[in-house]
Amino acid sequence: MSGAAELAVAAGGTDPRAGLRAALALRRLAETLESLQVDNARRQGWSWQEIAQALEISKQAVHKKYAGRLSATDPKED
Repeated sequence: MSGAAELAVAAGGTDPRAGLRAALALRRLAETLESLQVDNARRQGWSWQEIAQALEISKQAVHKKYAGRLSATDPKED
């Protein structure tokens, strides 16, 4: 499943297999987008606290999830 329209139809349909596959695809997309934007925020100098507030999660949660993936050029390690 790839197209947004296809996902929307599948997610709203009555076939549980198709609906669950659509939910999986959407979850993967959301994770990818979140990761991309965390990287963007860190490159622009955002603190872990600022990112956490934007995502409405704790600073510890966002740091635990993303800190290990950052490059050596990370502007802040707070």
